[in-house]
Amino acid sequence: MYKEKLIELFQKHQGKVIGSVLGFLIAIIILLIGFFKTLFICICVYAGYYFGNKIDKREDLKEILDRILPPAKYR
Repeated sequence: MYKEKLIELFQKHQGKVIGSVLGFLIAIIILLIGFFKTLFICICVYAGYYFGNKIDKREDLKEILDRILPPAKYR
């Protein structure tokens, strides 16, 4: 009974639940390892997500790096 209600609650408010859980986890990480280390981890996760998303969409990695970095810096 409770499981069905939790699933229904999650389906109706999916974004709110995920955002709340992520906010809670980030707060715990900040308390445990500090703000700047947590910020660095978040930046690395975002960069990994960004490049992974581009690779999933079959975009050329060299073109992505050309847009981000100055010319001939990574060659």
